[in-house]
Amino acid sequence: MIDLHYHDNVAHIALDDGKANAVSFAFIDAFNEALDQIDANDDAKAIVISGRDGMFSAGFDLKVMMNEPERAMEMVANGGKLFLRLFQHPLPTIAAMTGHSMAAGILLAMSCDTRIAAEGNYKIGLNETAIGMVLPHYGLELAKARIAPHRLTEAFVQARLYSPEEAVPVGYVDRVTSPDKVVEESLALAAQATALPGAAYAGNKLLIRQPFIDAIAKSLGVS
Repeated sequence: MIDLHYHDNVAHIALDDGKANAVSFAFIDAFNEALDQIDANDDAKAIVISGRDGMFSAGFDLKVMMNEPERAMEMVANGGKLFLRLFQHPLPTIAAMTGHSMAAGILLAMSCDTRIAAEGNYKIGLNETAIGMVLPHYGLELAKARIAPHRLTEAFVQARLYSPEEAVPVGYVDRVTSPDKVVEESLALAAQATALPGAAYAGNKLLIRQPFIDAIAKSLGVS
């Protein structure tokens, strides 16, 4: 499901459950374990998160979301804590969006500093309204932090899904590249970011994100 390996001092978290890379209880636990290992490794200076060809993540585990309401609430809360951890992580973080990135999948990508998407015939966006769901408050805060303000209604409320190229001006994606280069370019960008002073990088990240971090933490009941 999740494989952690290193390219020099860049930690690479590769997602592949053979299906939708669903954000399930097991996914959240495994991702947090990978972050724990990275945090314990003094040589780790940046993080890249990638999916497999055609799929980054399609969101929360639908079996739980549709059939187990109490466990679904717990899973959504746990997912929010994971996204918050990534959103405020001191290291540079890059999402290599290798394919479909929807619902919690795009929230995972938006929690990263930079998002590089592969060209392709797939969709990116928050589709919760279309499937009859209201996003958790942390979804709103991540959207406010990353999506262009004049595109918030169509992206957040009207559930519009975008191609990779369309997603750039919306704010979901920073740039688009060919599928065979998306991971390579993400790793290269992460390696470049390791040359920046780490304390300054982490401090300035917090400066621009603190209001959103505080709002997310309050909504999740965490300090």
